[in-house]
Amino acid sequence: MSIGLRWLLTALVLLQLSGCGINNIPTYDEQVSATWSQVLNQYQRRADLVPNLVNTVKGYAAQEKDVLTSVVEARSRVAQTQLPANVLTSPEAFKTFQENQAQLSSALARLMVVVERYPELKSNQNFLALQSQLEGTENRIAVARRDYIQAVQKYNTEIRTFPGRIWKSVLYSDAAPKENFSVSREVQQVPQVEFQPR
Repeated sequence: MSIGLRWLLTALVLLQLSGCGINNIPTYDEQVSATWSQVLNQYQRRADLVPNLVNTVKGYAAQEKDVLTSVVEARSRVAQTQLPANVLTSPEAFKTFQENQAQLSSALARLMVVVERYPELKSNQNFLALQSQLEGTENRIAVARRDYIQAVQKYNTEIRTFPGRIWKSVLYSDAAPKENFSVSREVQQVPQVEFQPR
C-alpha cells in the first residue's frame, strides 16, 4: 500500500471518529467545569455583598442581633468551606457545599423579613442599592445553577448512553458522573395555609 493511500485511509478514519462522538465526553466535561465556575463566581458575588448589607442593617436595627449574627455565621461557613478538587463527583462534598449556600440563603431571607419592620431602613439609599444588587445576584445564581444543571445533564447522559458509554470505557475510564443541585425537603413541602374565622 502506498504512503498516499495510507494517509488517505488514516484521514478517513480520523474523520469518521471525529463525527461519532469521540470528543463529546471531554467537551461536555469542560462545559460542566465552565458552568460550575460561573456558579461559584455568583455565590462569591453574593458573599461579598453580605458584609455591606449587614453593616447597613446594623445601623438601623442593631437590636436584631440574632438575625444579623446568623447571616454573618452563615457567610463565614460559606467562606471557610474548602472545596475539594472532586467536589463535582463527590456527593458528600457537593451536599456540604449546597447546604452551606442554602443556610446563607435562609439567613438572608430572614434578614429581609426583619427589614420590613424598619421603614426608615427600607428607604435608605445604601440599603436600596444593596438590596437591588442582592436581588440581581440571586437571579444570576439561579441562571448559573440552571446552566450548570443543563451541562451536567448533557455530560451524564453522554457517559451513560451509546456511543458515549463505549468511548467512556475505552478512552475516558476516569469520567465519573457529576453531582447536581437538588431541592431540599423543606422547599418541596406544600405550605399549610389556614384561615382563621373572624
